[in-house]
Amino acid sequence: MCSLIPHGKRLVQFQKWCNLSVTVNLFQNGSAFSNSFSSVASSADVRSRDGRKGNNFTVSYLVDSLGLTTKLAESISSKVSFENKGNPDSVLNLLRSHGFTVSQISSIITDYPLLLIADAESSLGPKLKLLQSKGASSSELTEIVSKVPKILAMKGDKSISRYYDIVKEIVEADKSSKFEKLCHSLPEGSKQENKIRNVLVLRELGVPQRLLFSLLISNHHVCCGKEKFEESLKKVVGMGFDPTTPKFVEALCIVYGLSDKRLEENFNVYKRFGLTVNDIWELFKKCPAFLGYSENRIIQTFEALKRCGLCEDEVLSVFKKYPLCLRASEQQILNSMETFIGLGFSRDEFVMMVKCYPQCIGYSAEMVKKKTEFVVKKMNWPLKVMTLFPQVLGYSMEKRIVPRCNVIKALMSKGSLGSELPPMASVLACTDQTFLNR
Repeated sequence: MCSLIPHGKRLVQFQKWCNLSVTVNLFQNGSAFSNSFSSVASSADVRSRDGRKGNNFTVSYLVDSLGLTTKLAESISSKVSFENKGNPDSVLNLLRSHGFTVSQISSIITDYPLLLIADAESSLGPKLKLLQSKGASSSELTEIVSKVPKILAMKGDKSISRYYDIVKEIVEADKSSKFEKLCHSLPEGSKQENKIRNVLVLRELGVPQRLLFSLLISNHHVCCGKEKFEESLKKVVGMGFDPTTPKFVEALCIVYGLSDKRLEENFNVYKRFGLTVNDIWELFKKCPAFLGYSENRIIQTFEALKRCGLCEDEVLSVFKKYPLCLRASEQQILNSMETFIGLGFSRDEFVMMVKCYPQCIGYSAEMVKKKTEFVVKKMNWPLKVMTLFPQVLGYSMEKRIVPRCNVIKALMSKGSLGSELPPMASVLACTDQTFLNR
């Protein structure tokens, strides 16, 4: 498998970084990242299944209390749900009392929504006081918790303190451009030697702080190994991924998590469908998750698209255009087709839309109906226009579709545009400046 992997110019530089030998102590407790809110999260999942009431209240609360956009609030509500503001208010008030700004609180809740259903008095409050008692200033506390809010989900005073210390070291070292000081400030001989050495290698490669922290707190063990970590990193660096981007970390997680046998199996599946080795690597660079799906998932997605009416060449074209279509399960794809047919599109029109804009198979039925009904019933564009311009489904209702359509309706009411609607694409596809100029 390794012989199939292209090598890039970063490898020489990487070999130098690979030899870093740092012995430091991050945590003595290897399970320091265990989630102390698991029982709360479980109850939240139950509530979210009780109906739309909690979800709708959660969205409204997030928009009103934190100033989040409706779209972001809806995304957060899929992870946490509540039906009254008592507990969330207590959490927000606690954070404000410790000096967190509105912007920091919004960032914390966006990154870790489960904090809203944590017990402010018995869980969060004592942890914040603990960190303050260890010498954390107000500015240090708010900065570090804002960067890594999951610190408040950890169990045990000792683990919380050590995790806070290591994050603080990384933040301060990053500010001074002297990341090496991390290896001098902590005791040697820790079981976490590999983790810190690997973190240093990634930081030297240019992986930014925000991505570095996401690896430290993730359930993936990418930073814990030695030989496997170095081998995986060589592959990813050799393929030319930019270490400053999320794709680099995603690719590293995929390569680290898959055995050579599993990679070979996935390659063989894609090759059976007509993709070349170069095609597969190009798609991997475009979307690292492309290689992470199981053989069964790949086959099911391929067959589901064929059942919708696409021929094999058309399915391959869809894969190349949008590799993330593999995220959609077989049932989601078939449900998507039923949604479009239920709105009046023919099967052939659905196929045409998928070929032009594969992303549409991943959209929820509610969202597809909402946008379709608006442009067809409110604006009176013919349904067939959406067949030719399915990209409209990817535009924001709040930020683009509704505001621009309101302008068009106002101009038409004044006779400035005549009696005929302008083409949908000319209204919605252009940039804001072009739209204003027109």
